[in-house]
Amino acid sequence: MPREVRVSELAALKEIAEMLNTTNDMDQMLSDVLAKLLEVTDFTTGWIFLIDDDIPGNTCAAHHNLPPALTAGNYALMCGEDCWCVERYRQRKLTHAVNIIECKRITYAVSHQLGDTEGITHHATVPLKAGKDRFGLLNVAQAGKEHFSEEELALLQAVALQIGTAINRIRLYQTQERNAMLYAKLGDVIQRINGVQDVNQLPIKAVQYIGDEFGWPNVSLLMYDGQQLSLRALYSDGKVMKEWQTLAVEAAGPIEAALRDNRIVIESSCMEGNELDSVGIPPFRSAAAIPLRVRNRTIGVIFISSPDQRQFDDLNEDFMYSLGDHFTLCVENLRIYEHRSELARMEERNRMARDLHDSVVQKVFSLSFLAKGAENVLAGRDPVVQRSLSEIQQLSQEALKEMRTLIWQLHPAGLENGLLPALKQYGQGLNLTIYDRTDGVQELPRAIEEAFWRIGQEALNNVRKHSGRQTAYIRLNKQQDGAAVLEVRDEGTGFQVDRKKGRQTMGMRSMRERAETLGGSLSITSGRGKPTIVRATIPLESVQAHCMEEKGSSGDYLI
Repeated sequence: MPREVRVSELAALKEIAEMLNTTNDMDQMLSDVLAKLLEVTDFTTGWIFLIDDDIPGNTCAAHHNLPPALTAGNYALMCGEDCWCVERYRQRKLTHAVNIIECKRITYAVSHQLGDTEGITHHATVPLKAGKDRFGLLNVAQAGKEHFSEEELALLQAVALQIGTAINRIRLYQTQERNAMLYAKLGDVIQRINGVQDVNQLPIKAVQYIGDEFGWPNVSLLMYDGQQLSLRALYSDGKVMKEWQTLAVEAAGPIEAALRDNRIVIESSCMEGNELDSVGIPPFRSAAAIPLRVRNRTIGVIFISSPDQRQFDDLNEDFMYSLGDHFTLCVENLRIYEHRSELARMEERNRMARDLHDSVVQKVFSLSFLAKGAENVLAGRDPVVQRSLSEIQQLSQEALKEMRTLIWQLHPAGLENGLLPALKQYGQGLNLTIYDRTDGVQELPRAIEEAFWRIGQEALNNVRKHSGRQTAYIRLNKQQDGAAVLEVRDEGTGFQVDRKKGRQTMGMRSMRERAETLGGSLSITSGRGKPTIVRATIPLESVQAHCMEEKGSSGDYLI
């Protein structure tokens, strides 16, 4: 090789190398380097294909001075794979710069008279790669040129290596930039989720924040109780739906794998008509299942999906694990916050109970004692006064009894032994005979137990005050649809329920509100001369269950 040619090639390589390091914009870099290559060589036209081994087709990422024959139909011939160089590249048979005897694209353009080829019949093709990574092809051509020398091919191979290295550098930079942006968005999402103070609102708020911030079409939150999955919230097309539908684990596709293996599962194949349709999750062509982990135990899955293919392939696994773990931490923090709030409420009730006992109860007791003493002193002197003192004593005794009942309500000793034993003890404190029965209920979530406790108290108070009987029947059972039911029945004189509508007592309103707050209902059936039945029904799935430590069993950690 003449010295002057060698120097010219080195100068060209130097100029191209300097250009490749001036930008991190992929399209700009490829366009500029192709133009520079044509400028410092005798080639007249060129184009670059970027090819993904896992995706059909190819992208013409840059081109320069293409003849009209190759630009016809909005560059239609530059798409697709129907050419020798792309086929050989995909077959991994194209590993170095080679001469192309005939270009299929140009041949097709000539045979179909698509336009002027400007004398181009052949081109050289060079694979773009960096180490073991492959990115596509560099093609160059020159009018009237049917053969490329070894020196020209060597130069093209050196340029292709530089371009491959630059592509790899820019992709690494873009990956780091994308990850930085994802983590910044993750911080915003977690901050917003941490601001949710109502556990009932957490599922719908979480999927909305995640979907809005990351621009993902569909986000679903599914929780696992050790036996089956339940869909808690669904974000789709910018709208949020609070769902509560159960799904067998074996019908959950990639979600099953995420639960079983406690790992990220990315699905990139077409899943039209999948079984997740049954719970309202839209059909998808790409998806990612992110496990929610608590101490190496999977309690649920955040499922993101899209009608587009391969939308989540580039997501960093560490980022996805961080999303799931931060969400789980938010749940834990909210649970601890609610537990502390409950302890604070209990402490306040205990303080009020102590204050009432130490002040009001003592004063009412003193009033009763003084009335009894005055009655004894004035016995027989004035019937009116004696009768009044007797009434004062009786009223004070009743007030004392009701005050003690109120104190016991504020500080319900015995509830820790179970709902029915506590209600039975409470009823016996009202001088009632209690018959209790339970069917299919071993343990209740704290929120339901607290609601049933207050409803049962009010119902037993009504039995003592209004039924005219000293017997009450309490039944706690679980329905087939997964709802817990508390019934309090008496054999009293009854009342007309219709007449009570529109003017419910504070106690009746309180019972109904407690049930409805947890997604349940309350019914009261009665009638003149008929038994009165107070029936509270609350779906077990509508309330936060205890975590594994509180329940002493594996698998239950529900939102």
